[in-house]
Amino acid sequence: MKNLSIANHILSDVHYQASPHFNTRPTNTEINLLVIHCISLPAGRYGLPYIDDLFLGCLDCQADPSFADLKDVKVSSHILIRRDGEIIQYVPFNERAWHAGVSSFAGVDGCNDYSIGIELEGTDDSEFESAQYQSLIEVTRAIMQSYPKITLDKIVGHSDIAPGRKTDPGTGFDWSYYKSEL
Repeated sequence: MKNLSIANHILSDVHYQASPHFNTRPTNTEINLLVIHCISLPAGRYGLPYIDDLFLGCLDCQADPSFADLKDVKVSSHILIRRDGEIIQYVPFNERAWHAGVSSFAGVDGCNDYSIGIELEGTDDSEFESAQYQSLIEVTRAIMQSYPKITLDKIVGHSDIAPGRKTDPGTGFDWSYYKSEL
């Protein structure tokens, strides 16, 4: 396992690709929530370049019929963890990535304003790989150290902040194991 650290809101020793899909957080906003997501493009297919393309704003929506709904969609995440555990950062943590959409946590709307988003390559009904958990644990530890307002009770799934609209990271995500390792 790596011993990750954060400098200037970027993880050390990970691949960084700058997404154009972000903006500045509201003034005096404290980062105090970590949101776990999952994504695969096309659904259930792994190791392809399409997630990067989506977050970087260059997805060819004709590459697969399932991409039709993604035309002109502008989304990003701070972090993606691939099936083999590779970590890619797209947005510095102090900036607002566009990962949560319409969302609310503890009565506060607009979770993008105050959260960090991590995407796991997977589906809502798939299990995740050991390498992904190990990378997620290391990333989470570094985030919690740099952003101490993020505590165990402020680590949630997309389904928790957008119930009825989102179901990720889904039934295959082992919350008990993940949180016990933090």
